[in-house]
Amino acid sequence: MTVYDQIYYDGAWQASTGTEVLEVLSSVTEAPFARVPRGTPEDVDRAMASARRAFEGVWGQTSVEERAVWLEKLSAAVKARVPQIAEAIVHEVGTALGFATKVQAEFPATMIGLNATFIREATLEEELGNSLIVREPVGVVGAITPWNYPLHQIVVKIAPALAAGCTVVLKPAEVAPLSAFFLAEAAHEIGLPAGVLNIVSGSGRVVGEAIVAHPEADMVSFTGSLQAGRRVGALAGDGIKRVCLELGGKSAFIVLDDAPFEKAVPAGVNHCMQNSGQTCSAWTRMLVPRSRHDEAVALATAQLAKLTLGDPTDGKTRLGPLASAQARDSVLAYIEQGKAEGATLVAGGGRPAAFPTGYYVEPTIFANVDNRMTIAQEEIFGPVLVIIPYDTEDEAVAMANDSPYGLSGGVWAGTPERALAVARRIRTGQVDINGGRFNPLAPFGGYKKSGIGREIGPLALEDFLQFKAIQR
Repeated sequence: MTVYDQIYYDGAWQASTGTEVLEVLSSVTEAPFARVPRGTPEDVDRAMASARRAFEGVWGQTSVEERAVWLEKLSAAVKARVPQIAEAIVHEVGTALGFATKVQAEFPATMIGLNATFIREATLEEELGNSLIVREPVGVVGAITPWNYPLHQIVVKIAPALAAGCTVVLKPAEVAPLSAFFLAEAAHEIGLPAGVLNIVSGSGRVVGEAIVAHPEADMVSFTGSLQAGRRVGALAGDGIKRVCLELGGKSAFIVLDDAPFEKAVPAGVNHCMQNSGQTCSAWTRMLVPRSRHDEAVALATAQLAKLTLGDPTDGKTRLGPLASAQARDSVLAYIEQGKAEGATLVAGGGRPAAFPTGYYVEPTIFANVDNRMTIAQEEIFGPVLVIIPYDTEDEAVAMANDSPYGLSGGVWAGTPERALAVARRIRTGQVDINGGRFNPLAPFGGYKKSGIGREIGPLALEDFLQFKAIQR
């Protein structure tokens, strides 16, 4: 049992003003394996006051080079904790250990250091006519993060915020809070100035809303569900705060008629299933030519069989359980909805008999899906792929764009030129073509109800900076 009985603010571990705790359940055993404080609005008040003092007294006036050096120190301290972080995320989220180590722990640690480079290379002052245009930090940032990529989502908020000269009050996800506490230990170890990074664990309705509505918060950065994002936007709007929202997706992967199906379809399956489908940018809709629908289904089913479901601590496992009973039950309900609406279930569809304990769901594929079905329109957030037939390229693009979301997507064609032409027509924040790889320099975020603002890469700094024009 990992126990934290204090929260972190003003550069020190402090007792919460409340007495309640959050029990963290293992996705593998369903038993408690960690405990953290259930914070209060009073804790948020103290953390916000600390962040304001640090911003106005120290951090907001530091040089770019000073902040960059601090980020490099923090990156090194987090890298030293990678095994500990990965092990915790295996239990919190159900992520397979290899993926947890490389993607959930090592990459975020590296991303902290990359932000040192980004801020060093940023243009913070420029001449425009008789004006000096200055980019200055927004101020105090309230950050609220989800459970599916717990450290990654923390880092893509706090690293550019700190680089820009902002201070942060962070609320980690209730289901997966441990990464935030490991991060606090790293910050404390390197002597990060008091109040620059403050962490209050607790529920979204209590601690999260207190952060969003707090008068000392100049900006709120939130990642989570569309419903919660609406609430965050409303509360922040009442205070006229800057908001960055990343709210999920229902991304389409278009396989064009001249694409190499033997490469494209397996790649689409792998993308959909990464982190057991608990990925907002996952390609959960595969659009294929109607004349090759059955071929695509056969290839997808064969690839799915290669993705071993099992204990995430086992090195052979590719897919582990989901993060919670609530997540599991929600995904199973969507699967039943797909059956009821007439989609063809071709693989998976239930709880695996081999794993009676743990929040497991069989990786699932539906075929002959109509894009108007619930399983094609709503974010399932689990290992469920829907295969949708189309008749023409224009129809495929129209269906890809016929979604309330616009976060990500993919196109695979016989030539890069054709793939790029189709990608330009898709209304999403990112599109990969012909197997294009993730780029940590590219901005990440969405169109439509996928959110507001961008994270990751040097352009993410823009959300944490504001313009001042000095005429002379």
